Amino acid sequence: MSVLPNLHPQTTRPALPVLGDLALPLARLHEACGAARYTFAMIVAAATQGPVLWIAPPWQGAALNPDGIIAFTGPERIIWIAPDRPTDMLWTLEEALRSGAAPLVVADLPGPPGLTPVRRLHLAAETGAETGKIAPLGLILTPGTGGAPGVETRWHMAPAHTPGARGWTLTRARARTAPPARWHLSGAPGRWTMTKAEMAA
Repeated sequence: MSVLPNLHPQTTRPALPVLGDLALPLARLHEACGAARYTFAMIVAAATQGPVLWIAPPWQGAALNPDGIIAFTGPERIIWIAPDRPTDMLWTLEEALRSGAAPLVVADLPGPPGLTPVRRLHLAAETGAETGKIAPLGLILTPGTGGAPGVETRWHMAPAHTPGARGWTLTRARARTAPPARWHLSGAPGRWTMTKAEMAA
């Protein structure tokens, strides 16, 4: 069995342990995409303590199911924020990170933001780490294969269930100090198993 390596083995930047040796650097913005991106967000949420700010547009229709959340963490931890306009979503994410009031801020975006907003979000998270109570971690959820430029890491997660067993394919599509890699994730919260998988040519 193989576990994910630390994404920043050569830096002292504090990181959040998530799965095995997988650790996401704090005070930075990360991206999750793919059909199972919400599952990835819940795995990250389960690794934190305290409130989770979840920013999602009210026009999206579908919302997270509390019965599904409870397998990962208590639904009472989730604070829902529903900006009325698309332009308000990134502003809300930026201000939440700058406040340093929550360990995890998730934004369910309709598409990847540009480089300038991503840089502003990195700076906001760093400010939150310096002036707030904790070093926040920002996570944007984007459809398809994502593609926000300048994010610290990008993860693609997709279902890979088989008869009688639940599984997912987790791909590290981008990281500042690590190459692309892929793993098969199976099990359940608290009982995850990670195995290395071959990358497609």
